[in-house]
Amino acid sequence: MSGSTAEVSLDRLVEGNARFLERLGREAPLPDHPGRAALVGEQTPFAVVLGCADSRVPPEVVFDAGLGDLFVVRVAGTIATPTQLGSIEYAVDALGCRLILVLGHTRCGAVAATLAHLAAPSDDLSPNLAAIVGEIAPAVGETGGTGAGVVEPEERLSRAVRANTRAAAARLPAASGVIARAIAEDGLRVVAAEYSLETGAVTILDPTA
Repeated sequence: MSGSTAEVSLDRLVEGNARFLERLGREAPLPDHPGRAALVGEQTPFAVVLGCADSRVPPEVVFDAGLGDLFVVRVAGTIATPTQLGSIEYAVDALGCRLILVLGHTRCGAVAATLAHLAAPSDDLSPNLAAIVGEIAPAVGETGGTGAGVVEPEERLSRAVRANTRAAAARLPAASGVIARAIAEDGLRVVAAEYSLETGAVTILDPTA
């Protein structure tokens, strides 16, 4: 078991992102990991990160984390289908993680593609891409406003990304008895956050979720 509470784990992520921001703009190599051999027999990650597959958002780099620190599940659009949920459940149940950070990011391509599809539905999506769009669509369909409240495309995308991230975080305990039970009985927390491609900073969206 990791032995780390949700609060301690969240603090470690925030502190790691602060170190990452300090190094931005400097040519600093990735940290060496002399303890790799010690991880051969077991792993004790202190947090789960459900993140987007976008190549610009590697959680281990964003949070200045080392080998064995994070149990990372990545998929386009930061969604959680049964296979992702099973991976997260393993980290919670078998590895003792007590924090799940759901990490969206600005200008998410999967969310942008979903908005485009909602505005002009197309039959050109493959069944697999359509499945991703189908997961994201319910959370972002009402983010455009109506009448005098219509928003510009960039602002709509920003709102949609955050709506999708929050919805993904809310969906985890609803879709998983393991996660719901760990929240109720074992101090597990599910927290939504957003990584800024522009600045490198991570913003906690729902610190009490």
